[in-house]
Amino acid sequence: MLKLSGVIITFNEERNIERCLQSIVNVVDEIVVVDSYSTDNTKAVCQKYNVTFIEQKFLGYIEQKNFALNQASHNHIVSLDGDEALSDELQKSIIKLKNNWVFDGYYANRYNNFCGQWIKHSDWYPNRKLRVFDKTKAKWTGINPHDNVQFYDNKTKSGHLKGDILHWTYQTYSEFNKKTEHFSTIAAKAYYDKGKTAPIWKIVWNPTWAFFKSYILRLGILDGFNGFVICVQTANITFLKYSKLREIYKKEI
Repeated sequence: MLKLSGVIITFNEERNIERCLQSIVNVVDEIVVVDSYSTDNTKAVCQKYNVTFIEQKFLGYIEQKNFALNQASHNHIVSLDGDEALSDELQKSIIKLKNNWVFDGYYANRYNNFCGQWIKHSDWYPNRKLRVFDKTKAKWTGINPHDNVQFYDNKTKSGHLKGDILHWTYQTYSEFNKKTEHFSTIAAKAYYDKGKTAPIWKIVWNPTWAFFKSYILRLGILDGFNGFVICVQTANITFLKYSKLREIYKKEI
């Protein structure tokens, strides 16, 4: 029977981490938690379970998650964030893979809870994520803070699992605003490091398109007021990202 490693990165996740661990503890054969020196009770909660708890200074979202992969004993991975959990149906789907692993990796839909509401539209659902995979065939990549798992080459094959990754995202509008500010700063720096530019047309057009796509084309309008808030912030983080990128270049002059 194939063995699975559950891999989780955390920082101050006492609000969510127990729910995450409870959803995965009977699915995988080991759990590895890489924590960025949490200052709350995250470590104490994790130590209630049979986990390998590793403290590592935060290296960046992509770098930290790849570091965590390297700590896993088994090649076949179930990767979660501390504020995520496997739905009951997804737990059953993953358990079945132990006797019938066919593809190099498996996608699952992520279902996001925002301010107490499960969001069914915009860019937030189905929000397909590759989170069950062979680590010899894939790794974390992307542009911080927007990380994702990608296969090493296009010869690999993937499947799709029934069930959802449940994600308890921002629970207050204030928290959402703070994270938007934080993530846009990280993204601007990452874009600068990659040599991306920020002409005025991008600062105007990209946020406008981001809002239209998520609110109209992807039906964010159907999620009511919270759908509107999400789509406005989708545009706002795009605007801030390029504005801050432009600011970085001006400082270099």
